[in-house]
Amino acid sequence: MVSADSVVEMGMAMSMGMIWGFDMDNCETNDRYGSDSTKRTKKVGVTGKYGTRYGASLRKTVKKMEITQHARYTCPNCGKNAVKRTNVGIWKCKGCNKGFAGGAYTFGTPSAATVRSTIRRLREVAEV
Repeated sequence: MVSADSVVEMGMAMSMGMIWGFDMDNCETNDRYGSDSTKRTKKVGVTGKYGTRYGASLRKTVKKMEITQHARYTCPNCGKNAVKRTNVGIWKCKGCNKGFAGGAYTFGTPSAATVRSTIRRLREVAEV
């Protein structure tokens, strides 16, 4: 049952809508972020949880680290894009269930790449 107060409020809202130039019947929900309701931030991304604290340059650095930390990597064992970080420096493939040691925030580190290339070069020298 509709009360008289709600009818008056509805009429007031419709008349205010007509005054301000929008139609309440065809009005969609008030979405703060536009039509894409999953988009939350424009620039800050995963560091939006820190708000204005800690300074912009530190938040940019943390953003790069957190993006690489939460990303999926290609498994060197099975080739699937399913390697995720479990703990600091421990990475596990969800496809073949194999664990790997890697960097704290990235699957591969620059020093590991250097060691790999050195080992490859030494093997080539030993074969020749």
